[in-house]
Parts: sequence; structure tokens; C-alpha cells
Amino acid sequence: MENYPAPARAIVADLTAKAATDPARAVAYQGAPGANSHLAALGYAPDCVPLPCFAFEDAIDAVRSGQAARAIIPIENSLHGRVADMHFLLPESGLHIIDEYFLPIHHCLMAADDVPVKNAISHPQALGQCRHYLRERGIQPIAYADTAGAAALVAESGKPGEGAIAPYLAAELYGLRLVAENIEDSDDNMTRFLVLAREPNMPQPHAGPVMTTFLFEVKNVPAALYKAMGGFATNGVNMTKLESYQRSASFAATEFFCDIEGMPGDPAVDRALAELEFHSKWVRMLGSYPQARVRT
Repeated sequence: MENYPAPARAIVADLTAKAATDPARAVAYQGAPGANSHLAALGYAPDCVPLPCFAFEDAIDAVRSGQAARAIIPIENSLHGRVADMHFLLPESGLHIIDEYFLPIHHCLMAADDVPVKNAISHPQALGQCRHYLRERGIQPIAYADTAGAAALVAESGKPGEGAIAPYLAAELYGLRLVAENIEDSDDNMTRFLVLAREPNMPQPHAGPVMTTFLFEVKNVPAALYKAMGGFATNGVNMTKLESYQRSASFAATEFFCDIEGMPGDPAVDRALAELEFHSKWVRMLGSYPQARVRT
């Protein structure tokens, strides 16, 4: 908690106390109060108790320990790609993906007073997504580790001419004045979140479109990936995401993070997964869950 500016620490302490009294409603997220992940938690579960955590690992540990029933973690952004290294964190956590949630990202400029803003503090990604707005107004960007944390820092310092770029909720929580809203350069900025829990929550058959997420490592033989993927094509299973990553510095083997439409129990999915397993060293299922938005 000491990692947050003082205005954020007070809210973190209050939310942590509320989560302790009702862990079944608690949804852990990474970031200071007022962050986009805070908005995602409230959007996903409006009656939840948001539980801010300093790091992704802390949010996962909150669920593992029973401090929170669920965690909501950003997995990818439409403009910047991968957000959190879930392929490293999730397999070791023992948690399961039970849902997904999409949050449109909007940035606001906020300040503690009426003095024209000369410097804007925020996360480098937020600053980059608002660079045209800042350049046109001669506002100097200053990088900080967290958008909502930057808002708390501005509220704490009260320096004239200092502003922050953060979600509107941060202005409400820290008593800042909204200078301008929706200042992002692109209006199609979207972040996908995954919801994690200790137990899986398999969707009911025929309840609607379903996603399944898993990891795998192919055998180190020629055309292994081509052969492993063949079962999805021949069985008509749509793959919406395939991302490679290296787990160690040896670069000896590549692992893959994958999303498909459908779930185990579907005959076509079962046949495709059987072929994948035949050509892979291992396959690790992370969860099946309802699609929050249909892929077209």
C-alpha cells in the first residue's frame, strides 16, 4: 500500500476493509483506485467490491488466498497488443478463466486547480494515445507507472499547472477538476479483460457462443505447428488468437497462447484437441467461458 500516493492509500485501505467483510463480492484488479481495471471490475460486476492490488501477482494471490472471489486482468489492447503476461502468471496460479469483459478506453485530462495545464502525468501508453491532443496544446507529457496513481499524485502535490491523464473515475475519487474528456487520438481503443476464479465455471451446452483458452508447446520436429493446427481447420473450429512466447532464455522451445470458439465436449473441438495433443509436448486448458462479444 505504501507504493501509492497518500490519497490513493486512504481509498485502498477502505476498499480492502470492505473486501475483507465480504470476500464473495470482492473482485481484485491491478492498479490504483480509479484505474481502467477498476472501471472494468465495476462494469463487469456492478455490485462487486473492487479490491485494488499493486501488481498482477497480488491480484491473483488475492483470489488464491480467498481474499477475493474473482480477479479481472487485462489481457490485450486493440492498439498496443498484449497487456499482461498471463501465459506466465495464470498456469502457475491454479486459477481458471470464467469470463471475459471488453472495456472501451477513454482518457481524461484532470487537474487540482483552474490554472492552465502545462504538464500531464500518466502511464506511457496513455500519454502516447493522447499525443496529438497534448502536442496541439503545448502540454509536456511526463511518464508515471499508473494512470490513476498519477491522478492521486496530482491531488497530493497540488502543483499549479500540473495535470494527469486518467479515467474519469480517478477525478471523482481524488477530487480533481475534469479539464477535458475523451482526449484520446483514436476512438476505437478497446481492452479485453479475463475474469479468474479458483474453480472453473463451464458454460451450459447451447447457452450461446463460448470461448476456450489454452496453452501448448509443440514437439521440436519439422512442421509440428502446422500439423498441430491442422485439426482445427479440418474440424471447422475457429481459432481467434494464436500468440507465441518464450518461457526461458534458451529459445529452445516456443509455447503458444490460443483462443478458440467452442469448448471441450463439442465433438469437433474434442477431435481438434486430440490432434493437437498428439503433436504437442503438453496442452494446458485455462478455461471455457461465454463470449462477451461475438467474433465476426
